[in-house]
Amino acid sequence: MSIARLQKETLTNLPFYEERVDLACAFRWTARLNMHEAVANHFSLAVNENGTQFLMNPNQVHFSRIKASDLLMIDANDPDTLSGPNAPDPTAWGLHGAIHRNVPHARCVMHVHSIHATVLASLADSTLPPIDQNSAMFFNRHVVDAHYGGLAFEEEGERCSQLLTDPKVKVMVMGNHGVLVIGDTVADAFNRMFYFERAAETYIKALWTGRPLRTLSHAIAEKTASEMDDYPGQAERHLAELKAILDEEEPVYRN
Repeated sequence: MSIARLQKETLTNLPFYEERVDLACAFRWTARLNMHEAVANHFSLAVNENGTQFLMNPNQVHFSRIKASDLLMIDANDPDTLSGPNAPDPTAWGLHGAIHRNVPHARCVMHVHSIHATVLASLADSTLPPIDQNSAMFFNRHVVDAHYGGLAFEEEGERCSQLLTDPKVKVMVMGNHGVLVIGDTVADAFNRMFYFERAAETYIKALWTGRPLRTLSHAIAEKTASEMDDYPGQAERHLAELKAILDEEEPVYRN
């Protein structure tokens, strides 16, 4: 057996290998979109039934370099998590650990300080109004945390997790901070994060014009959001296409 084949078989035998590949793709594409921030920000994915065991990026590794085998396996109920040799970032543990411990339907959690979502989070009213199809996707499906309390260590993470108990709410605009998105899978969360940033960009640039906004009615906004909730396969195809591009251009992400 060739060394290359042996290495490939070793990698594919990693626990939750396909989930790791999906996450590695999401990290690298987020960096390509410039939605990351230096070596901060974190994504996590629950891998057990109750959601308390999860994969997460290693501490302070640039998104553009993360590979499938780099991802940490974390137990949200393990009090010794931060004392190990491969301990995660303390703020990532505080925020993601609390959400995976308290919000079992939040299978995948993505937190970034992307520019336009963070501008939105800096406004006195950080609600995203339904002014186009993309922003209508989030009508009645996002919540604003207006009580920023500093870095997201355990106390702050516990507080934030309580804002996501309604399964309909998939996005938390973290006031004075950034945005956090949850989903059923990596594809679901990444697609939602991508569209929220696009919607926030449209809204912020519309505000720049100083002209009145053409805001959709609540009825049409809810109808659009419901239709997008039930739109088949888009998130999965989005991630599949990104993986296909990375397979051609930087397949090392699968290692």
